[in-house]
Amino acid sequence: MLALQRLREPPVIESFSGTESYIASQELSEAVNVALALERPLLIKGEPGTGKTLLARAVAEQLKRPLYTWHVKSTSRAVDGLYVYDAVQRLQDSRFGDKDIHDIRQYIRFGALGRAFLSESPVVTLLDEIDKADLEFPNDLLHELDAMSFTVVETGDVHTAKVRPLVVITSNNEKELPDAFLRRCIFHFIAFPEPALMARIVRVHHPHVRQTLLDEALARFYWLRSLPELRKKPSTSELIDWLGAMLRGGLTEEALAQRIPYLGTLLKKEQDVESVARRGRGWTKH
Repeated sequence: MLALQRLREPPVIESFSGTESYIASQELSEAVNVALALERPLLIKGEPGTGKTLLARAVAEQLKRPLYTWHVKSTSRAVDGLYVYDAVQRLQDSRFGDKDIHDIRQYIRFGALGRAFLSESPVVTLLDEIDKADLEFPNDLLHELDAMSFTVVETGDVHTAKVRPLVVITSNNEKELPDAFLRRCIFHFIAFPEPALMARIVRVHHPHVRQTLLDEALARFYWLRSLPELRKKPSTSELIDWLGAMLRGGLTEEALAQRIPYLGTLLKKEQDVESVARRGRGWTKH
């Protein structure tokens, strides 16, 4: 009877709650855990610099899974993430005659997604910035992400995942993704952190920063983000770099109260720098 009860127990589902180096909100952790439980791809959107790409690394770290990464480019094809047939190498080998070129399988190179499907144990796979690719790119992966299976056309081999990987997909909203693709994903938008959460994130990278300096820096940072005319608002990663520059430069909170130093660390467009300069010392009131 005890053996039967054990057989009927539901499987233990791994869960993600963030790591020492990656502070995740409750909503983000829940989205990751739903994707794990339902074995669905996780689509992550949010402003640049909010930690979309780093999320996959953090999940892999906490769950102790290997991480396979595919940085999608404008020239990427869906099949590239599964496998590539190295016809050039086969032609090269045929010229020298030192290999059996009839065995096509030796010229198949598996991509990040293909290796994830072939893995004997659970892995995390990152499809980074999927919206950089052609409009048909997501549609070309519908079957593979749904069935977790693909066919190597050149050999006829069908590879089906023995253990479904967690596929994390990031997008910067450069292109709209098709509805059929969205239906297959768990979606989460990483909202820009509130000051309290941002302070926790910053302390991960600068644990010894003085609280008074951190408070002053956050006030300046969120004031900049509130300016409606900015074409590119400073991001979390730029705030971390900015604080790093101030700590290395020995700047104090008193100096920061008078001006915004190292402005080029926060703002990356000349129009934005000029706009802040025109406002003069408006940032001293907060």
